[in-house]
Amino acid sequence: MLKKKTALLSKIISSTVLAAALITAPAWAAIGEPEKEDLKFGFIKLTDMAPLAIAYEKGFFEDEGLYVTLEAQANWKVLLDRVIDGQLDGAHMLAGQPLGATIGFGTQSHIITAFSMDLNGNAITVSNDIWDQMKPYVPKGPDGKPVHPIKADALKPIVDKYKDEGKPFNMGMVFPVSTHNYELRYWLAAGGIHPGYYAPHNGDTSGTINADALLSVTPPPQMPATMEAGTIYGYCVGEPWNQQAVFKGIGVPVVTDYEIWKNNPEKVFGVSKGWADENPNTHLRVVKAMIRAAKWLDDNNNANRPEAVKILSKSDYVGADYDVIANSMTGTFEYEKGDKRQVPDFNVFFRYNATYPYYSDAIWYLTQMRRWGQIAEPKSDKWFMDIAKKVYRPDIYAIAAKELIEEGKMTTDMFPDFVTEDGYKAPQTHFIDNITFDGKQPNAYLEKFSIGLKPDQTL
Repeated sequence: MLKKKTALLSKIISSTVLAAALITAPAWAAIGEPEKEDLKFGFIKLTDMAPLAIAYEKGFFEDEGLYVTLEAQANWKVLLDRVIDGQLDGAHMLAGQPLGATIGFGTQSHIITAFSMDLNGNAITVSNDIWDQMKPYVPKGPDGKPVHPIKADALKPIVDKYKDEGKPFNMGMVFPVSTHNYELRYWLAAGGIHPGYYAPHNGDTSGTINADALLSVTPPPQMPATMEAGTIYGYCVGEPWNQQAVFKGIGVPVVTDYEIWKNNPEKVFGVSKGWADENPNTHLRVVKAMIRAAKWLDDNNNANRPEAVKILSKSDYVGADYDVIANSMTGTFEYEKGDKRQVPDFNVFFRYNATYPYYSDAIWYLTQMRRWGQIAEPKSDKWFMDIAKKVYRPDIYAIAAKELIEEGKMTTDMFPDFVTEDGYKAPQTHFIDNITFDGKQPNAYLEKFSIGLKPDQTL
């Protein structure tokens, strides 16, 4: 548990004035005194919690007059529950968690995010035995090494064999509304492997209806040991738990999420809507500090990453060996032992507008919830857009960013054009199955998949 204190910034305005600023958001609006100074934020031991650690270690929270404690949580459910009941003021969250909670999948509570913590950062790893079985189906380059990206087509014959023999093919992911669940499902389905449906309206939240591969929840730090024990044959998780499998010699990461969906949003900083309403100045100051931390992490072509790895390797944060964390955080990624490749964008924290909470990102997650039955009934395009705007808050982000510009800590060219930005990325084409995603047409997107619920289908 970590804590620091400092004096409040001198430039303050009242909460009443800030409430008006949230509506009009002029670039010159100063941010008022924090309503709450002592804060406790939760995180899971993954490298993508880095913006929190850096905002703390580099004094960016201090600059905002905030007394911050960072506390590792046991799992994603505990973390979310503690944000909801007020034990935590906010937390490092899966991008799908605020959406899932707000629509009432699993837990019902209005959670919002005004800050996206990173892009990419995950991979899918399989056991050595499964990899040996996959290799005959994986194309090789002139150097004899596997050609990436490796598609799930190479896994399908093995899954089919297990099915023919009446054996379940078990894989792990970290939480039902996690990026990892949707990325693993996306990759499997693109290779013709059905990952199963949810039917919460019928009381079935297993996600295994009609499944060829059975996906279950395993906490990230436990993934390598669970696979080594033979309970699961592979998993999708964030770092450093894929590289840990390589270092331990127990598995092979076959594909990164950068290869499944280039520059996909991964984690967000989530708070309850009630907390945000009660503490608007505090919230804005937190976002300011974390924007600065994200920029520091990407500055000068990742020049600060070795220092970041040293910080993250502390037991208070990720607590994995320096070399394991560095394997992915410093611009490389090791697939098989000795097959280390340059992947400079495996972890992105600031470039490509990574910190901006795009509505279209939220809508992609909602389409996957609908595709796999977590959203049981058909929904209109307007519904998808309305939920995105209810949960993702670029308006709050813009105020924080404009204040950093006004203070001279950042420049206008580091952010989207807040005058013209509508919160929707241009249609995205960099998916492993070459299907284009347009956030303004969610139902048309769902129609494109051969595996998954169609917009008008129910189970």
